[in-house]
Amino acid sequence: MVKVTFSFDDETVRLLRVTADRLRKSQSLVVREAIAEYGARSGRLTEAERRRMLGVVDAMMKRPSTGSSADVAQELREVRRARRHGGRRHPAE
Repeated sequence: MVKVTFSFDDETVRLLRVTADRLRKSQSLVVREAIAEYGARSGRLTEAERRRMLGVVDAMMKRPSTGSSADVAQELREVRRARRHGGRRHPAE
């Protein structure tokens, strides 16, 4: 383990000590677990971000399609052909 030094405000230190006592864990362990949990959550979307993105998808789904059925069928054929032959051999348009 590496020893590091941090500065915390009084309330954070009080909360750390209370939490460590309540959980019967060392303060260092409580800090390590808190950082691990924060790190795991930091890559996730917040509730506000999630709702905004779902709103964008909902708005897209409400818009009418701009392509014809024939255009969609042709694109699907091209995608399937590309997958069978190892991917696109030319830049996407």
